[in-house]
Amino acid sequence: MYLSVIIPAYNEEKRLPKTLKEIDKYLRQQDYQYEIIVVNDGSKDKTAEIVREQFLNIKNLRLIDNKINQGKGSVIRQGMLEAKGEYRVFTDADNSTSIDHLEKMLPEFKKGYDIIIGSRDIKGAILDPPQQIHRRILGDIFRLLTQITCGTWGILDSQCGFKGFTAKTAEHIFPKCKINRFAFDPEILVIAKKLGFKIKEIPVVWKNDPESKVKFKSMLKMAEDLIKIRLNLIKKIYD
Repeated sequence: MYLSVIIPAYNEEKRLPKTLKEIDKYLRQQDYQYEIIVVNDGSKDKTAEIVREQFLNIKNLRLIDNKINQGKGSVIRQGMLEAKGEYRVFTDADNSTSIDHLEKMLPEFKKGYDIIIGSRDIKGAILDPPQQIHRRILGDIFRLLTQITCGTWGILDSQCGFKGFTAKTAEHIFPKCKINRFAFDPEILVIAKKLGFKIKEIPVVWKNDPESKVKFKSMLKMAEDLIKIRLNLIKKIYD
């Protein structure tokens, strides 16, 4: 198996069908073997049912159906470790970063990089429409806090939901992860840097949802998780 695409999903019955069709359309045109894995995170709507309905229409589609909500970090970890691909990519159910970004990502693996992450903050990235100023400020604050707390210096966008890993890298990193929810992305990168894996950011075209709300409570939870990561580093949990 060459490629695994992992999609974490929580209450995504409305947005997921379109995303699955677009991913399927793109991958059917490729000349490599692939699988699409949807990991249902205990959804309260018909997310799992909708995925099952697509089994006959979408090639190589798999469903991991968790009955209890565990957090995005937890289900991404689950999908990554159950995947079979030589390269493993997770992407958001809302398709904010389209699957054709694989054309930028996969060649970077051939250059020797272990992890390729989408970035909205490096040269060449496009946000459509641009983020509201208060969200940009919150993003800048979180990036600085992450860098200071976790040592992720040099990484401009830890939060973009489009990240790819070699199988070897995924199998080394994800069993060590402890954060299930808000700051799972920085934890992945912290462990990767600690293990000496090579990380590359690539610019993405990101479809920004202007109606999306950044809740202050979520920011506090992210900060709390960053402190947990720092304590894990001090305790050598990731060694």
